Amino acid sequence: MYSFPRDVILNTKIEDLMVSSDKVAHVQIDNPLEHALLVLIKSGYSAVPVLDLSYRLRGIISTTMIMDTVLGIESFEMEKLTKLKVAEVMNPNVPKLKLDADFMRALGLTINHPFVCIEDNEGLFKGILTRRAIIKLFTKNLHK
Repeated sequence: MYSFPRDVILNTKIEDLMVSSDKVAHVQIDNPLEHALLVLIKSGYSAVPVLDLSYRLRGIISTTMIMDTVLGIESFEMEKLTKLKVAEVMNPNVPKLKLDADFMRALGLTINHPFVCIEDNEGLFKGILTRRAIIKLFTKNLHK
């Protein structure tokens, strides 16, 4: 039978698990959809954060959102990739937390989202907390 170090897990700081913003693929709000699609394809991610010029989180853009936008009734409307901006397609409802947020809140958000964006108290984007990082934490502590 496994023992579960509940206090170790619950006292884990989000900052210790998150991927720092300088290592997170992202796009800017005024980028054309074409650039966002290239970032998504090259990074291999299905969604990335959208930031403004002040490095504040504004939304999330995904491959699916972009493809839904360019998919016409009978064909792909590829010209939309250069005409439309990320701001016109992104989802502004972002799962996000502050750096000092409670671990249980983070755990709850990762049930429905593969990653949660992390901001500091001034609203600057600091990184992401992935579902993968949380699963790794649980796995590591279950095997102790």
